[in-house]
This record gives sequence, structure tokens and C-alpha cells, in this order.
Amino acid sequence: MSKRNLTEILSLDKIEVVKNEIDKAHGLPNECYTSNDYLDFERDSVFLKNWTVIGTASSVSEIGDTRPFDLIGIPLMIVRDREKNIRVFHNVCSHRGHKLVDKVCKSRKLIVCPYHSWSYNLNGELIRTPHIGGLNKHELEGFNKNSSDLKEVRSCVWMDLVFVNINSNAKDFNTSIKPLEDRWSKFITKDDQKLIYHAKNFGNFEMSVNSNWKFAIENYCESYHLPSIHPELNRVSNIEDHYHIEDESMTFSGQGSMKYSQQFDGNKKFSTFPNWPNHLYENSEYVSLFPNLMMGIHVDHFFAFWLEPLSMTQTKEHFEMYYIGKESACSEDYKELRKKNFLFWQEVMNEDVSAIEGMQNGRKSPVYNGGNFSPVMDSPTHLFHKWVAENLTA
Repeated sequence: MSKRNLTEILSLDKIEVVKNEIDKAHGLPNECYTSNDYLDFERDSVFLKNWTVIGTASSVSEIGDTRPFDLIGIPLMIVRDREKNIRVFHNVCSHRGHKLVDKVCKSRKLIVCPYHSWSYNLNGELIRTPHIGGLNKHELEGFNKNSSDLKEVRSCVWMDLVFVNINSNAKDFNTSIKPLEDRWSKFITKDDQKLIYHAKNFGNFEMSVNSNWKFAIENYCESYHLPSIHPELNRVSNIEDHYHIEDESMTFSGQGSMKYSQQFDGNKKFSTFPNWPNHLYENSEYVSLFPNLMMGIHVDHFFAFWLEPLSMTQTKEHFEMYYIGKESACSEDYKELRKKNFLFWQEVMNEDVSAIEGMQNGRKSPVYNGGNFSPVMDSPTHLFHKWVAENLTA
């Protein structure tokens, strides 16, 4: 979609006003949540040019494991290659453009096209071209297989999360993630990052919500809604115990709590990050890493909540739970504790559904102009709006 087409959908001055100081800014206009034509532009200007989460490395744990994913219509696949590295390819055969993988596959040796059986190894190299030269002639003089390998996508794995940059124009991932790593260095070291394990059971769930993906990020950024949406959580960690998180480089925003405690009664507790300082033991932080990732870090567990936009008004939410060390994450001794922690966070996330679906329904109003922000309570959400606006008008 051209900038001119975008202008026909929404006036660019509506987008520019989002960049104002918070007391003079409106939020993103209705069209950014309701227009299907806008979604095409947003895919290109937000998702394709930034580091976007499309899955987890632990979901393709063995050599040959393959998992398809469509990023707003673009077919991709995550593959564990023979060197046990994670690779991401465009999920399309170079012969006639047939989609290669439609479902999760385990321990496959080759990626075989279901149309004419052209076959690729786990490095994406085209190695078999059945009958390309006629019946039972599997080679063709002058045909260079190397020019028809699968097209690999720029990717990186961090904290088990698989990030891709489709357009290959984002900063190096290590540079992009540095502001968040620097912030969390007061809690964990890079070596500590390697200690997390995906929960063997009670480790993930999915929710389909009737809402634009951006509302989930906006809601997660702030603690303003705690008393009304999360009354039980607010009793444990009151809104007064929270603080704002706003990255100067505009890559993430969120909230932190100074009153987290390891959950549930009894003597059994999860293992903790070894370098987490005692004076921050009750701190936890919840950040939205733009565009589509929400995370929570605690002394004894970590979770990731990543978003899959299905349409302008539908989003699939993927929740992943991690613990420190295999004992906490995998042993039967901790199974009941993992279950309690899982159900706690599942309930919290479910409570947010009414809020984000309510905002989606409200955007049908022709008189709504993007709303206003509380200069005191809404600054993390305003930062996200500014980030989207910067990407749309870059």
C-alpha cells in the first residue's frame, strides 16, 4: 500500500498528533484498529521491518522438527537443523510456489513439497528435483539447484523466543535488545538467561480474543487498570506498589512491582535466579517489547506472552512459562506448584480479555478521536502509541 492509499484511509495529521507530548496527544485513530486496508500497511511498516516474535525454540526441540507460522499472511517455518540451530525460512517451494508445511512435523529428514516432491534439506538446500528432465530424469542440464534453495529469513533466538526480521533492515538483534538487557542486568546476568527452561507441563496456553493486537500491548503496559480489572492481584500487589517503565530508545515500556512474593503456601519454592540481588527480591517487571511481545520477570520464574495478529479484530495470544533450572521446570516434585502458578497467571490474563475487547467495540464509534492520556498513569501506553506512529510515518 502506498502512502497515498494510507492517506485515503486516515488523515496523516491524526497520526502526527500521537507524537505530541502526552498532555496534548490523542491516541491512534479508530482506523488503526478497524480498517483491513490499514492492516496491510501496518504489516509492512511495523512487523516486517522490526524484530517480531513468531514462536519458541523449545517447540522445535529435536533435529528435524518443523513448525509453520503465518505472519499476517506471509507463510514462514521454523526448523531445527542438523547442527541443532534454529533457522527460519519462507514456507514456499521454489518450483511452483506451493506451501511446503501445513502442520507441526517431528524429526523429519527432508522438507518435501506435497505438489511435485521437490525436496530440501534442513539447511534449506534444494537436493532433489524428481522428473525435472522428464520421466525418471531427476537432473536437468543447465539447471542450478543452488539458485532455488529456500529463502532464509533473518532470525535470532533470545530467552527461547524466536525473532525474525523479514525485511532484514532492522538493527543487529544484539543491538536492538541491549536496552532491555541493560535494564534487566540489575536482576540477571547473560549467564542467568541460559538457566531458564520451558515448563514440562502447565507451561503454555493460547487464547483467541476479538480484539486488535495493539490493545493487548496497550493494556499490558500500564498498571492503571489493576483495581478494576484485577482486584485479587491488586490485593497482593497494589497499584501503589507499581512504577512505570519507559525505554528512552522507545523499544519497550511497561510497569514494575515492588511487592512480588513467591506464591503459595508450604515450604517448597521454585529455584531462583542466582544473581538476583537480595534488596530487589520482591521486585518484578512486566514489559512490552514492541511490536508483539509481553514479558514478566520474577526472582523465581519468567513468562512470555506473544501475539499473533489474525485480522484487524482478532488476535491469538500465546503464553509461555519458564523456570530456573530443570528441577523447577521439569520434575514431578514441582508439578503441583507449576500448576498453581500456571492457573494464577492464566486467570490474570483471562481477566484482561473483557478490557481489550471492550476497547475494540468502542472503536466503532465515529465520534471517538483516539482519546486522551493521563499524564501520570498512561505514559507507558503513550510511548507505545508514539512508537507505532513513528513506524507508520518513517
